[in-house]
Amino acid sequence: MTTPAIVVVGAGPVGLTAALTLARRGIPVTVLEQGDELATESRASTFHPPTLEMLRDLGVLDTLLHKGIVASTFQYRDRRGGEIATLDLAVLSQDTPFPFRVQCEQSKLTPILLDALATADVRFGCGVNGLRHTDDSVVLSTGMGPIHADWVIGADGAHSAVRHGLGVAFDGSTYPERFLVASVEEDLERALPGIAPINYIFDPDEWLVLLRTPHHWRVLLPTPADTDDEYESRRLPQRLDAVADLGRPWNIAHASLYRVHQRVAGRFRHGRVLLAGDAAHLNNPLGGMGMNSGIHDAVQFATALADILGGAPDGRLDEVAAQRRTVAVDHVQRTSHDNWNRLRGTDGSQREQLRALAADPAAARAYLRRACLLDSLGPRP
Repeated sequence: MTTPAIVVVGAGPVGLTAALTLARRGIPVTVLEQGDELATESRASTFHPPTLEMLRDLGVLDTLLHKGIVASTFQYRDRRGGEIATLDLAVLSQDTPFPFRVQCEQSKLTPILLDALATADVRFGCGVNGLRHTDDSVVLSTGMGPIHADWVIGADGAHSAVRHGLGVAFDGSTYPERFLVASVEEDLERALPGIAPINYIFDPDEWLVLLRTPHHWRVLLPTPADTDDEYESRRLPQRLDAVADLGRPWNIAHASLYRVHQRVAGRFRHGRVLLAGDAAHLNNPLGGMGMNSGIHDAVQFATALADILGGAPDGRLDEVAAQRRTVAVDHVQRTSHDNWNRLRGTDGSQREQLRALAADPAAARAYLRRACLLDSLGPRP
């Protein structure tokens, strides 16, 4: 039997997870990455319980845990009034062996995945600039010449060349403000006593998010859509002073400003091409669902593809593709957009609802199952 040529486009956490899932099933895989090396930007930094389970099954979780921070609680806070409610993920102990989040930048996961793919063919500096496909093959145009594949998983991000090559619509909308993320070298637990590792802070004028990572705190601030980037950089220190007055300038390690979208591809499967992660769907980062749902795409697509190569019906891929798109629209995008609306809200009843939720373990469990993406995976053993 001829060994199938499986190509994964993109060496981010989604693409490398897909490749490792296939490799663990004994299926040779080639990874094409446009960059000359792995991306080093922090980007996503929260790993939810079902993602931890998947990484455990791939044999890479212990290394990630060693590099990350376990966050067993997260808080909703009012910018003027302090803590609203603290939710304890321990209520998920009957649902998962990992009733917590792990705070660790995705740039720390990708080298772990790459090391685990030691025998795979990973080609850096090999960007895809087009493709053509038939019923039984795909030809990728790259800077290194054409590459023939039996199957392709496009995990090459929001500006996916694979998606563009397919001519797939990427419908949705752009948020009215940009998001400014500052990584700071400060002890915010001392500056803001009582905060949790993850904090969503309500304010109708300027909501914010505070996230602990192994070496920094990250502060996410909404920023007007049409102001000058340099102006926003200049006023960042004053905005941080309004978060907590340290009596001196904050130590800012890095800051980035970006537009945020909610978009989804019309279909996630196009013949022998699959779209996963940001190549297939985008959402705002509130709740940490983007990278996690992309990793779930990767594992489920790669597993289904491995099953098909082992003799399972081809229709299994259609089922998974339809289910992953439903998750993207009805679960990930809806929940992240609800989070955005909640942080901007002035309705005091929301705060009382959250306090009641935190005081009711059964209600908190139901809420956290959705917030942590456990419910997005369907029935579980």
